[in-house]
Amino acid sequence: MSLLSITFHTTESISKEWIQYMETDLHQMVENLIDVEKYIMSEVETEMISEGQNTNLLLIFDNEEKRQDFVEIELSNITDRILKEFGQNVMIFKTYLNPKKSRF
Repeated sequence: MSLLSITFHTTESISKEWIQYMETDLHQMVENLIDVEKYIMSEVETEMISEGQNTNLLLIFDNEEKRQDFVEIELSNITDRILKEFGQNVMIFKTYLNPKKSRF
């Protein structure tokens, strides 16, 4: 199992547009990902953000090779689409998660 966490930080000025995009376009893109075994898309609730909002996408892959292929190809495409739609109003952060122990 190999995990990837992607966080989308959006400014307040596009919050309505982002919610709509997340529920339609982004969700559809994630549903169509062949190498993703499972995913969780979440709104991030934290006291550390004073403006804007964060959305997190946790992706679960069978192995590190599929995760790396996703990062090199699919994440690049998703990032390009989001930047084209929202410009600098969305920042995208990827985090590689390497489980040491787990129980699903």
